[in-house]
Amino acid sequence: MSSTGRVRVTATFMPKSWDEKTYAQDSPGTKITRSSVVYQYTGEMEGEGSAECLMFYSSYDEQDPHRAAAEYIGLIRFTGTLNGKGGDFVLEEKGAYGGGTARSSLRILPGSGTKALAGISGTGTTLATAKTCQVELEYVLP
Repeated sequence: MSSTGRVRVTATFMPKSWDEKTYAQDSPGTKITRSSVVYQYTGEMEGEGSAECLMFYSSYDEQDPHRAAAEYIGLIRFTGTLNGKGGDFVLEEKGAYGGGTARSSLRILPGSGTKALAGISGTGTTLATAKTCQVELEYVLP
């Protein structure tokens, strides 16, 4: 823990399920989708995250989806332990995907923490590639 009371944790995460559906497509190379995703977290953040995301693809190749460029927003409900303290909280996620890499900024939504994580606040980042998915979270508990 730092002198400011902020704690930094790192973890890896992997999608367990990904259900993405197009709901608007104005041209062959662009579209808007809605995704329901379940992530499994391991490390100092241990548990599961259920996400609902909206994505805008500014370019999309049906033959090779990894060549896409997109921006996304979403909410992730994390359930598990953070440094051994159990509970839930909700993360707001904003990010972009391009060149095979997704980068996101995270914010713990005020009032979303439960059980031992009640009152939690903080921010973080994610970096996901085809080979690895990392999350860093810096938080404060009262």
